Amino acid sequence: MYIHATAQDFHVEELDPVDWVNPLIGTDSKPSFSNGNVYPAVALPWGMNFWTPQTGKMGNGWAYTYSSDKIRGFKQTHQPSPWMNDYGQFSIMPITGQLKIEESERASWFSHKAEIVKPYYYSVYLADYDVTTELTPTERAASFRFTFPQTDSAYVVLDAFDNGSYIKIIPEERKIIGYTTKNSGGVPDNFKNFFVIEFDKDFSMNQTFSSGKLQKTLETEADHVVAVVGFKTQKGEQVNARVASSFISFVQAETNLQEIGQNDFDQIKEKGKDIWNKELGRVKINGGTPDQFRTFYSNLYRTLLFPRKFYEIDEQGQVIHYSPYNGEVLPGYMFTDTGFWDTFRSLFPFLNLMYPSLSAKMQEGLVNAYKESGWLPEWASPGLRNVMIGNNSASVVADAYLKLNGQNQADYDIETLYEALIHGANNEGPLTAVGRAGVNYYNDLGYVPYDVGIKENAARTLEYAYNDFTIYQLAKALKKPEKEVELYKKRSQNYRNLFDPETNLMRGKLEDGNFMSPFNPFKWGDAFTEGNSWHYTWSVFHDIQGLIDLMGGREEFVKQLDTVFTLPPIFDESYYRGVIHEIREMQVANMGQYAHGNQPIQHMIYLYNYANEPWKAQYWARETMDKMYLPTPDGYCGDEDNGQTSAWYVFSALGFYPVSPATDEYILGSPLFKNVQLELENGKTISIHADNNNKGNRYVKSLKLNGENHNKNFIKHDALMNGMRLEFEMDDVPNKKRGVNPEDLPYSLSNQ
Repeated sequence: MYIHATAQDFHVEELDPVDWVNPLIGTDSKPSFSNGNVYPAVALPWGMNFWTPQTGKMGNGWAYTYSSDKIRGFKQTHQPSPWMNDYGQFSIMPITGQLKIEESERASWFSHKAEIVKPYYYSVYLADYDVTTELTPTERAASFRFTFPQTDSAYVVLDAFDNGSYIKIIPEERKIIGYTTKNSGGVPDNFKNFFVIEFDKDFSMNQTFSSGKLQKTLETEADHVVAVVGFKTQKGEQVNARVASSFISFVQAETNLQEIGQNDFDQIKEKGKDIWNKELGRVKINGGTPDQFRTFYSNLYRTLLFPRKFYEIDEQGQVIHYSPYNGEVLPGYMFTDTGFWDTFRSLFPFLNLMYPSLSAKMQEGLVNAYKESGWLPEWASPGLRNVMIGNNSASVVADAYLKLNGQNQADYDIETLYEALIHGANNEGPLTAVGRAGVNYYNDLGYVPYDVGIKENAARTLEYAYNDFTIYQLAKALKKPEKEVELYKKRSQNYRNLFDPETNLMRGKLEDGNFMSPFNPFKWGDAFTEGNSWHYTWSVFHDIQGLIDLMGGREEFVKQLDTVFTLPPIFDESYYRGVIHEIREMQVANMGQYAHGNQPIQHMIYLYNYANEPWKAQYWARETMDKMYLPTPDGYCGDEDNGQTSAWYVFSALGFYPVSPATDEYILGSPLFKNVQLELENGKTISIHADNNNKGNRYVKSLKLNGENHNKNFIKHDALMNGMRLEFEMDDVPNKKRGVNPEDLPYSLSNQ
């Protein structure tokens, strides 16, 4: 799906927003090198079920890779990333001729030339079988359409996968039901994904298989079961199937199937297209190149996929969910498949800005997660997973409340969420990635020591300090006791304990108060998480002025920022005993030590705004957008990570970015398009204009906000929500007189 147009003949009004989306961007990836590490998610925004063509073997996290030439099936997936792998998965595969059950044997050659990939629709020609397969989803169901040749041996194989599955064929109802238990962790013992598939044509044969062996029954339960139904078809005959699943029961799966109702395939397809156009169309862009349009809307598509809905609507129309924490079926919302270490930075702030009512439901889901597990998840897929560091649920909860409450959207149990934050901030969890590992050291010493057996200790300290700031902000808003408010304000300054004045960098510290030695700032991992000291030194989101002061002033601070880009991309991988893909992606990018392919440093570009040199933020924001994001299968510069890397691009293309969630400021950069219109949920509009914008004019010469000169390097959330007109005058040389006065600088706790 690549729309050919030149800048001269291009007219945006000729295409819907969804027509610009290419779900194949980022699929040219592998474990050793990520260009996104995504699959083409055929789904509705935040849908419970995604679908994808499956090129990888069963259980392979790289379910679809662009370089593959065979498709093994069409898989229902809930995979958030290849590293987390999948759950609730099964596949459907049409074949003709000789009956083939095993996935490698039944796999068919295909070509991208005979493949159509859209967010709401997928089609491909399976060359080995002369069959065209089409699919189009709803939130919890999907329609399939198979176009067969003339044959007496047309089949559909339903593979329920291994590690425990069940299938029953009901010929008189043209139906197959079953369940899969295959998962990658984070589920209770009673976990099942129940599915139902109905066809519109009588079966000419039906068989079940267990571990590849034919069974003499239409009902089979074993480690790995497969069902096959057959048809006699005329040339070009279309066989339709409706499929849905549920984490609750077979009855609920049948209820979820009613999302399709009496609609035929094309009607479901058009409804899906309309839904995507509605959500993508909330951001209207103009005045850019075709490639910029493709890149922008493809990134916006990825921004609107996670966290996915993990709730269902019962026969009475009530919201219910299977709890991935205690295995019970309970009322209320639940969302999952996101890691806050990644997504607190810009994904959730984007939802708070553009989709506040949905964000409020996500907060309700977090209330339920806490009640059902005793903890807030830091990485949920679908339940608690022991991955990454930090206590960044604090940021997600605080930023949502502080922004939604001002719009009267925070009608959920914030007191229970505050209780959850306090609990998580003062206790180690059942998993290292839940609560705070090393919390007693952190609370007593003000840091997690390097030499007490807790990995990635410096990174934990820095993130805990920022998390404490977000709790401080929320505590103030909720009018908590002054002593409690001041405690978290004080703890938010703990980042200072790891600052090494000799190197002007953050450094691991021993329990006795001495810095760890020897110190190699290029060493990945060890005291840091998927990065080195050059990346994590900037993780003081809430108090950049405090960091500036530690470094000796703004000139030294800017010098250190500049050095990130001028250093060679050298690294020490000894902690990992090999070069991890994040290291390699930094090395090849030719941007020095700037590692945009991973999250810890993604905000760093915008920090020039705090130090009187905003034009450098403008330069590097545009440089990163132009260089690191492309509308091609290798279009990302590392893991896309559940919308975070995409949300960075979306915000940056608008011209501002939320450096410190749980504050009310967005920090200015360089807008990418000549005109953007954001349609807010409250009916207000944000209009962004940069009429003389182009590739060469990346610097902000002047800015007017609602007709008044605006020299500040930030804009306020409430002002945006009230509707705003931003008029940028762009130039090819920096304006070094704008945004350099004390009142122009963004918020820092030290300046409060």
